[in-house]
Amino acid sequence: MSALEWFAHKPLGDGIFWIQERFYESDNRANIWLVRGSQRDVVIDAGLGLRSLPDYLRDAGLLPPAEGPGRRPLLAVATHVHFDHSGGLQHFEEVAVHSAEAAALLRGDNYEAVTWLWEREVARPPRPGWRARQFRVPPVRPTRLLQEGDVISLGDRQLTVMHMPGHSRGSICLHDKDRKILFSGDVVYDGSMIDWLPYSRVNDYVASCRRLMELVDRGLVEKVLPGHFNMFGAERLYRLASNYIAQAGVCHKVSTCAMRSLASIALRITNSRVTS
Repeated sequence: MSALEWFAHKPLGDGIFWIQERFYESDNRANIWLVRGSQRDVVIDAGLGLRSLPDYLRDAGLLPPAEGPGRRPLLAVATHVHFDHSGGLQHFEEVAVHSAEAAALLRGDNYEAVTWLWEREVARPPRPGWRARQFRVPPVRPTRLLQEGDVISLGDRQLTVMHMPGHSRGSICLHDKDRKILFSGDVVYDGSMIDWLPYSRVNDYVASCRRLMELVDRGLVEKVLPGHFNMFGAERLYRLASNYIAQAGVCHKVSTCAMRSLASIALRITNSRVTS
C-alpha cells in the first residue's frame, strides 16, 4: 500500500491540514497536524509510521518536492512519545520532543511508548505479511529537545511549547498565541483523559488542567486541535479541564493506581514477548 492510500487529509485553512491514517480504525488513532509557515513547516505528531508521512505530504501536494524550488525545512514535533503519536518519527530528518521523554525515544522504549497494537484495529495491512504483534516504535534520535516556553518559529507564525505533564511525563501543548489556537496532543481531547499509564500522574494532570483553564480565562485560546477525535472551542476546553479536576479525588487516585499497575504488567509482558 502506498503512502497516498494509507493517509487522508482535510485542509482547515490558514496553512493547517488535518491528517489521519485511514486504515487504523481505533480510538487510539491520533490526529496529525501539518502547519505550514513562510520559512518552516511543522508536523505535529506522526502516527504509527506504517507508511512514510513525508512521502504522503509531498505526493499529495501539501509540501514542495524534497529537492527543488520552494523547499522549506520540515520539523516533526511529538507531543509525547506514545506509540500512536511517535511511530512515524522514524521517517523525518528533524525531530523534536520534550527533554523528559528524549531518552525513551532514543532507546526505542516501547514500555514508555505504551505500545499495544491489535490486528483487528488495522483494517488493511500496509504491506503483505505485516503483523500487528511485530509492531515496534523504533529508536529515533531527537534533533531538538524542547522545554517549557521554547518557541518554534515557522517564520510568519510562532508555536510556544507548554509542558503539560499528567498523561505522560513529557506531554506538551503547542500554542499559537497570535491565532489563539492550541495543539493539545493528549493533554486534553473531547473524551476521557487517560491518567493510568506507567508515567501518568494525577497531581501533574490537575496542575496542567488548571493551566488550561487559565488560558481560557485570559482569552488566549479559541480553538483546540487535539491529539484524538474532533476539534472544539474554548468553552468545551474549560469544561473538560474543570471536570477532570473535580473528579480527581482520593477514590479516583486509588483506582488509577490499581489500573496503572495492571497496565504496567500487561505492557511488560507484551514487550517481553515481542523482544524474545
